[in-house]
Amino acid sequence: MKMYHVRGETLLAACDAELLGRTLSEGILRLEVRESFYREVLVDREGLKNALKIATIANLVGERAVGVAIELGCVAEENVLYIEGVPHAQMARML
Repeated sequence: MKMYHVRGETLLAACDAELLGRTLSEGILRLEVRESFYREVLVDREGLKNALKIATIANLVGERAVGVAIELGCVAEENVLYIEGVPHAQMARML
């Protein structure tokens, strides 16, 4: 995962580690899981949960990353997009 702090927002970019470097494509959809965007520190489920609790925006890719967000109620399962069978979700917290 990687945290960004921009204009008062805390953006969390997180993906399942095995997806780093992959490009997912399906129809007109294309998602590049770039190490430069998603990779800074390797965390376990608890680390990701803690990061999601403080994030105001999140970009998540992968079964585990998206699953944690669903578990916490940050993302509704019906709003998850699948590209090549891989879940992708975005979150914006309104304060």
